[in-house]
Amino acid sequence: MRQGFRSPLGGFGPPLMPTIKVLLAANISVFVLQSMLGHSAARFWFDTFFGLVPSKAVMGLHVWQFGTYMFLHLDFWHLFWNMFILWMFGSELASLWGRRGFLQYYFISGAGAGLVYFLLMPLIEPASAYIPLIGASGACFGLLMAYGLLFPERKVMLWFLIPVKVKWFVLGIGLFELMSMWRADSVGHLAHLGGLLFGYIYLRGGKKWVDGLLRNRRKRKAGSRFRVVDENKPGNGRSNGREDVDRILEKISREGLGSLTPEEQDILRRASRK
Repeated sequence: MRQGFRSPLGGFGPPLMPTIKVLLAANISVFVLQSMLGHSAARFWFDTFFGLVPSKAVMGLHVWQFGTYMFLHLDFWHLFWNMFILWMFGSELASLWGRRGFLQYYFISGAGAGLVYFLLMPLIEPASAYIPLIGASGACFGLLMAYGLLFPERKVMLWFLIPVKVKWFVLGIGLFELMSMWRADSVGHLAHLGGLLFGYIYLRGGKKWVDGLLRNRRKRKAGSRFRVVDENKPGNGRSNGREDVDRILEKISREGLGSLTPEEQDILRRASRK
């Protein structure tokens, strides 16, 4: 994929956000390690252990592969274009959503892309069940979908020459990947489509469901650390009452423990039993 992009933030490219820097560093570091291994048996083990191999990912209990496969790449250009998309489209999304929101979307898109590939590709080509899927393309296609939905009227420079609205650009690459799905090549077209699909689902309602699950999990975790003392017992002041503690636990579920004031922390300390 050789498209040129003109950033809406001015200049050729957007500022490099800290979250994007971390992802770039992680991907580049893994690629350096892969390159050092060369074409050895160790490289084959590395790619099949951390890449997404459909026959191993679930039945072999290698479930981590749904997350790790997106940090591996085949060659320099495979890495370069994925990291280019991550920088050009991901930077503004990271600025808009913050670190947690961006990483949540990025990994859900990437894992979703792997899931679509895992479920469908072996049906199309049975041999693919034993071949590792690698690359951040699925997550990057999720970023393209997000950018297209959030900034549909902005323009990218196709092949550095032709201005195209982002909504038509994303629609075009989606159709191209759909038509290429049956092509006998080494490109994970199904993973690309999966990234687009999961990105769309997430932004069209899936985010509320995911946020609800995470909020309930944080609330249960916070609640398990504290037991409310009966506010009617002698010696217990109003600050130890159930209403105060419930309010604080709800705040923790929304904003995390770091959001508590010293007074709220003191209420929880006095309301808990060791």
